[in-house]
Amino acid sequence: MISDKISEWFYQYNKDIYHFLVYYVGSGDIEDLVQEVFIRAIKGFDTYQSKASVKTWLFSIARNVGIDEIRKRQRNRIKSVINFSDSEPKEETTPELILHMNENNRILYQVINSLKDNYRDVIILRAIKELSVSETADILNWNENKVRITYHRALKALKEKKEVIQYER
Repeated sequence: MISDKISEWFYQYNKDIYHFLVYYVGSGDIEDLVQEVFIRAIKGFDTYQSKASVKTWLFSIARNVGIDEIRKRQRNRIKSVINFSDSEPKEETTPELILHMNENNRILYQVINSLKDNYRDVIILRAIKELSVSETADILNWNENKVRITYHRALKALKEKKEVIQYER
């Protein structure tokens, strides 16, 4: 039975996977990530081929879970840089807060639209729509390296322009 096999693997490898994820992603809810590894193992049990060892297969899943976590953290940092976290409604919405959120959205919109076209496109696709590098490359008809480089430069330009606009206020 699948659940018995996964349980056996869990008891055998969970500490190794835990330590791997601590080193891979740093601090955070590592226990949740370990659970995610084994949830994915259950879902992908049919795809497991005995060519690789169980430990190798579980570590490859753990690596993918770690990559997903790092990407999620990067998206959250990017959103905070471009001020999206302030634009989400809070539980206690006051007229002043609504005015402040609308002003932040207006500034963000103004800054994004002041960027050159390539920067604007890559910011919208990567940071706002959260598309992968390869999806963005397909849409823009670029290679993945160009997406990465342009995205990095666009974030830098976005941050600089945002600071200039806030300074002028």
